[in-house]
Amino acid sequence: MFKKTTNVSPAGLVLPNSFTIPKNLDGLARLKPKPNRNQNLGRNLNRNPIPVQVSLGSTKGALRIIPIGGQEEVGRNMTIFEYGGDIVILDMGMMFPEEDMPGIDYIIPNISYLKGKEKNIRGVVLSHGHLDHIGAAPILLRQLGYPPIIGRDMTIAMVKKRLEDFEKGSAQNLKTISVKNTTDKLSLGKFIVEFFEIEHSIMDAVGVILKTPDGTVIHPGDWTMEKTPTGGSLVNYNHLSELPSPRILMLESLGAIVTNPSRTTEDEMYHNLEKLISEATGKIIIGTFSSQIRRIGHILEYAEKIGKKVALDGYSMKMNVDIAKELGYIKMHKETLITVNDLHKYPENKVVIVCTGAQGEGNAVLSRIITDNHRHIKIKKNDTVIFSSSVIPGNERTVQRLKDNLYRKCDNVIHSDIMDVHTSGHCSASDIQELLRQVRPDFFLPVYANHFMLKEAEKLAVRIGFRKENIFVLDNGNVLEVQRGQAKILPKKIDTSYVMVDGLGVGDVGQVVIRDRQVLSADGMFVITVILDSKKKEVVGNIQITSRGFIYVKDNFDLINETKRRVQKAIKDTTSKKTSPEKKFIEDNIREVVGLYLFQQTQRRPMVLPVIIEV
Repeated sequence: MFKKTTNVSPAGLVLPNSFTIPKNLDGLARLKPKPNRNQNLGRNLNRNPIPVQVSLGSTKGALRIIPIGGQEEVGRNMTIFEYGGDIVILDMGMMFPEEDMPGIDYIIPNISYLKGKEKNIRGVVLSHGHLDHIGAAPILLRQLGYPPIIGRDMTIAMVKKRLEDFEKGSAQNLKTISVKNTTDKLSLGKFIVEFFEIEHSIMDAVGVILKTPDGTVIHPGDWTMEKTPTGGSLVNYNHLSELPSPRILMLESLGAIVTNPSRTTEDEMYHNLEKLISEATGKIIIGTFSSQIRRIGHILEYAEKIGKKVALDGYSMKMNVDIAKELGYIKMHKETLITVNDLHKYPENKVVIVCTGAQGEGNAVLSRIITDNHRHIKIKKNDTVIFSSSVIPGNERTVQRLKDNLYRKCDNVIHSDIMDVHTSGHCSASDIQELLRQVRPDFFLPVYANHFMLKEAEKLAVRIGFRKENIFVLDNGNVLEVQRGQAKILPKKIDTSYVMVDGLGVGDVGQVVIRDRQVLSADGMFVITVILDSKKKEVVGNIQITSRGFIYVKDNFDLINETKRRVQKAIKDTTSKKTSPEKKFIEDNIREVVGLYLFQQTQRRPMVLPVIIEV
């Protein structure tokens, strides 16, 4: 453990002595919140009260690190830092739904711990503009009263655009602080916030440093260690080892299981893309992530250089390029960009189409092209289709189906399995070890990955001499407290249960609704409509049976007729002229009788919905 006397790190490296926060904070930008000019917004996102949390006690003289997402999944990244009553938040990401969550659009972090603490939030630092880091911002910023957000220009612009898309006019509530340079410093309550350069697959990504008297947090966000053609690192992190101790390194660990040391450099990737674009005999279609602004910008500039036109397709693709052009990140003549409507005006070997949908999303551009549902783009055999993206975990089957269909229509399908046309924005196992050697932290927290990846990152650190007791693999909701050079996990966990977004509903779809949807998707629905004479307690007319996702009624007359007979008997057994049971009691009895009968006959359990109409 770290001590304030002569120091040796867990890896056996010499550490500097203890530090104090300087009294003179010259040059630190002070936050000046702008007035909230739009209190009366139309959409009510707070219909479901946030439950009150159990208090963890005072944070005076202790740094607390509380991940509320991103520790047991890929996505939903968000971490709370507390010191002396002040709160700083890092990232507000979303996560796409799992296979057993039918109908859910996405999942956001649970901020119930922050209920009643909104006034203590000094700022929200956003590491970069990927959705797993900013996707929940439109909802959570409003629920927290729009605390100031801090990030680089591209990241802030993307957040503003998401807020406007979510609810028109809401972006004017934002209080923003732009990080113009990594030398910028901010004072957020008792936190001093600094920044450092990182490499990632989106422009304006930045590493974050949080200084407190009881610890210095170092967090690169998502990162990679890009190599030069000679094998050296483009970005060096040795300077972080000089930060005040104890240093707490929180390291995204998605690549902890990537042990292949070889990696395509950006120069190699661009060379391959340029060769394909210049030699194509038909049109070029490039499917990639809309966040790959640097790559898209390079394609635009190269196409202009060799006299080709570029058409962008996909809402997020056009939006991100527009933002990058406004910020001056993409420089080209406006004549280079054309609309997909004008593609027919140019020879096919003179056009490049950059679009979304490389993950096989049903209504995305690439899927519509393949299924011949795109109004302006039709694939021909001599066209070239390039997948300049990796496969997001969980999309493997969808992407494979997309490739299969492409191969049926086109002779030139290029992807990373046959040519280096994509580079990952995430680290490898060797990168993690190299960064640990350079930073020499006192405590190591693997973050932003599935639990098994975090455990593999722990093993990587131990292999290079890091003490296991100084590595903390946290679950969502764990509270790590750092005080006087020592760190421990508090016994209490905070609520980090899923908050699911379905259409305009935020958090109003819980486990009961999900369970019902799972039943419907598995065995279907069986609706029984009965008109009942309220005086005679007899069935009036014919019993109506409606089946959805269970059986086809016209092919199962015997089953339907027997079901009707059993419904008649169930009603007769529970009603008489002398008794008048509640309608719910009759419905429950029908549900039990019919459910048992259908299971005996089919070994399936549809959702049985009796409807009693009394006349």
